[in-house]
Amino acid sequence: MKRTVTHLADGRELIYFDERDDASRDAVDQRELPPPPPASEMRHDPVLDEWVAIATHRQTRTYKPPSDECPLCPSTPRWPSEIPAPEYDVVVFENRFPSFSHRVGPAQDDVLPGLVPARGAAGRCEVVCFTSDHNASFSSLSKDRVRTVVEAWADRTADLATRDDVEQVFCFENRGEEIGVTLSHPHGQIYAYPFVTPRTRRMLDSARRYARGNLFADVLAAEQADGRRIVAENGLWTAFVPATARWPFEIHLYPRRQTPDIPSLTSAERDAFGPLYLEVLRRLDGMFGLPMPYIAAWHQAPVRVDRDLAYLHLQLFSTRRAPGKLKYLAGSESGMGVFVNDVRPEEAAEMLREVRL
Repeated sequence: MKRTVTHLADGRELIYFDERDDASRDAVDQRELPPPPPASEMRHDPVLDEWVAIATHRQTRTYKPPSDECPLCPSTPRWPSEIPAPEYDVVVFENRFPSFSHRVGPAQDDVLPGLVPARGAAGRCEVVCFTSDHNASFSSLSKDRVRTVVEAWADRTADLATRDDVEQVFCFENRGEEIGVTLSHPHGQIYAYPFVTPRTRRMLDSARRYARGNLFADVLAAEQADGRRIVAENGLWTAFVPATARWPFEIHLYPRRQTPDIPSLTSAERDAFGPLYLEVLRRLDGMFGLPMPYIAAWHQAPVRVDRDLAYLHLQLFSTRRAPGKLKYLAGSESGMGVFVNDVRPEEAAEMLREVRL
């Protein structure tokens, strides 16, 4: 794989990950762009002990452009996009409308003195383009291309983890308008947070209280022994519907070996991930014969704390519960955080296994 670093017209970094060593990346971004925005504001909620980002500049971000004006497609003489090259394999670049950024201004005063401190939302947000084909999807990628994407995730996780203003790196993909996607080109994102996220803190707190070994490893072993919710597996990865699934169709992918993050995966584990993940995505799309909206979220260890407790895994879930029907977060889920699932996890796993590929 060839890695090439360049910069866009406004100074944002762009990185090509090419599958050919002879790929030429001399194209220059000719656009006239304003400077990137300063970092957003963060406010700490003392009741929930959570940071909230206030990113008002994101109101003007690109929203559902026509396909011939897609900012993630390769540039053409008529349409200069975010990617100057006329073609590419995998590309990562700084988000033009970031929620978190290293461009932090002067220190900010508390919003409520002694209760709600405010500070610049340091960190970084990146976009990961999986393919130059606007009409593709992750499930249509080749195994080799998925391997390149994994290398990009590993590269960015390792690089971002070296920054003083980053405490956790989150790689994810949102797919489908039902999820809220506003750019249909196949892509994911990477958030480098200046704090450990609430969900990760809660998971690691549970792992810390668990006295019989590693909590995540024991959950994986128990699901493998039970077998009813296994969707697919190979010698190095297991995909299963968790016994406590919150979403109608929710699948977790675990490496067989405990490891803290994507950079820690061996070459064999990186090779084995793609075929299994593609099978899972194609089973998901085959459920109702139409593309399933989903969120795919990598859970990695924080950069500096509790790395011994963490266990890298991918959580994939869809909001579609039946053809033409979506699961919305209603009163119990949104108001109290108590999920009510419409589909029994064992039945969801069986439905996924029965999809003809």
